[in-house]
Amino acid sequence: MDTTTSIPTRSNGPASQPTTTTSINNTLGEAASAVSSTPPPSIKPNKSTAHASFTAQNPIDIYREHIAELLAPIVGVATAPEISSRLQWTQTQDKGDLMLPVPALRVKGRKADELAREWTEKFPESRLVEKPTTSGSFMQFFFKARPLTDLVVPSILKEKGSYGTNARLGLKDASDPSKGQKRVIVEFSSPNIAKPFHAGHLRSTIIGGFLANLYEAAGWDVIRMNYLGDWGRQFGLLANAFKEYGSEEKLQQDPIGHLFDIYVQINQKSGPEEDVIKEKKEELKIAQEHKQDTVEIEQIIAALEAQSTNEKARKFFKSLEDGDPESLALWKRFRDLSIDKYKKTYARLNIHYDYYSGESQVEKSWMDAAAKRLKDTGVSEDSRGAVVVDLTKDPKTKKLGKALVQKSDGSSLYLTRDIGEAVKRDRTYHFDKMIYVVASQQDLHLAQLFKILELMGHEDIAQKCTHINFGMVLGMSTRKGTVKFLDDILRDVGEKMHEVMRQNEVKYAQIEDPEQTADTLGISSVMVQDMTGKRVNNYEFSITRMTSFEGDTGPYLQYAHARVCSITRKVGLFQQDLESADLSLLAEPHAVNLVRLLASWPDVVQNTLKTLEPVTVLAYLFKMTHMLGSSYDVLNVAKSELEVKKARMALYEAARQTLNNGMHLLGLSPLER
Repeated sequence: MDTTTSIPTRSNGPASQPTTTTSINNTLGEAASAVSSTPPPSIKPNKSTAHASFTAQNPIDIYREHIAELLAPIVGVATAPEISSRLQWTQTQDKGDLMLPVPALRVKGRKADELAREWTEKFPESRLVEKPTTSGSFMQFFFKARPLTDLVVPSILKEKGSYGTNARLGLKDASDPSKGQKRVIVEFSSPNIAKPFHAGHLRSTIIGGFLANLYEAAGWDVIRMNYLGDWGRQFGLLANAFKEYGSEEKLQQDPIGHLFDIYVQINQKSGPEEDVIKEKKEELKIAQEHKQDTVEIEQIIAALEAQSTNEKARKFFKSLEDGDPESLALWKRFRDLSIDKYKKTYARLNIHYDYYSGESQVEKSWMDAAAKRLKDTGVSEDSRGAVVVDLTKDPKTKKLGKALVQKSDGSSLYLTRDIGEAVKRDRTYHFDKMIYVVASQQDLHLAQLFKILELMGHEDIAQKCTHINFGMVLGMSTRKGTVKFLDDILRDVGEKMHEVMRQNEVKYAQIEDPEQTADTLGISSVMVQDMTGKRVNNYEFSITRMTSFEGDTGPYLQYAHARVCSITRKVGLFQQDLESADLSLLAEPHAVNLVRLLASWPDVVQNTLKTLEPVTVLAYLFKMTHMLGSSYDVLNVAKSELEVKKARMALYEAARQTLNNGMHLLGLSPLER
């Protein structure tokens, strides 16, 4: 996250006395004393950190606790922590900043709406909140503007990139930080080497990158893992294809593209061969049915198979499995060059990985151990030479069907590898949670995996595993045809974005690096379109719609951030000016409502940990950009007198920082112009 500010620091002359820390501490002290005579540990100053005393915490938690403390003696049947946990944030500001659904407290013998009115009448005067209002069975609480502004704006200016985060959420024991952080593995993207980087991989990459950022913001130790499709018969085909069609120069220039091209070529060669073999086998079948002599045709089939491209591929892959040094060296080259290329592409999306794992990294010993445990526990059974796990026997898991874990020829399957890999990761990384970001088409596979882990005695591992699924991208293609790789998608959208930018010649001339800006805007377009709806929903891939500056799009979000930065550059104030601003001058409804929205950002991040939906963050950011857009005329900076200018600029800088934090959380690179 951005830890800098777009506001310059005055380097000479007498500096204004910064009041940020004092302001936060004073407001914090007032809030704490309003709650009780002894401030709770969560809002005590933390001398050991470099942050402000309000160390990356949630301002609204102060208000929750305060309201709960005042309500508890009135309610009588619920403790302050119980009331605090039931206070909800509102969808629109006209309904308050927090609301209490009275039925949630389960008071017997009284109507909820009557209780709401009674408790509202009895609610005492408060320094932090207005007298509550009621709406049916809901109590609505509005925060008093001045204390909230004095707390939130200086807090954001001090916390900068850490505003909205809360490292305590990721502690194994919040009361004892020495026990360390919880650890989460996020497995995402996972393309197949030499095969197209399809829409499912794109969605997995975007959503997985966001989830990794989210858990880091919540203080977890995050391991980003890419489980590549880097093993199997296709590498036999690739090896032979490279010998026949390969180019060292092209492999170095574009390993992923070149491997894909020669993979297509070798399949074009093997296809007709397999058609001839299939035809001969049909002839053999007819001859056998008519009890004719089949020796000659069997010899022909044997010779065709022995000389076939697929047989050569099978032999090469067998040499890989047997550990042949020359075969392994070639496979490793393909894998390493592909990973180097992937890293460059992922970097454009602000994504990195801690480990590039893959099917090849699951040692046979882990798969053998999994197969043995399945057999020893009676979970698996023989079925005509193959090994299956029959989940239909239990009515609770009947819909999961029968899972094949080993073919009749003894070869392992994807599911067997996944079982072995899950156990291996648990032993290696000792994770507290593992998230598989995989398309909804794999719902059955992941459900089978988790259930089989549980049945074979690894219930502890199964309970720590989560499948984050998502819907399909419809109609995704480039101008040059069907999408092959992520670079094709980003190139196409970048080119379209450049065309859109050129339509405004005046603004285009002011951009220092138009191509880089177009690339960043294009990437934002793709990512924001992907995050706009709920994960499980399918969506139509529309380059025209996603690259528009109108509507809730990536370019519009970037424009909103750049506009605040533009105001900052023109106004000519310094960081010290903002820190010494008189925030009591922010009394206009537009200013108060913007502060209320900024205060809710940590709550949004915390709620997103429950929904695990990027749209939770995105909806908040668009709400803020709309509010900012409607504020510029009312809260004009340039035409204001100095003290008002400083106060309004402090508010806009707090908004810019929060917008910046949210964009970083989504994986976007905020533009300043």
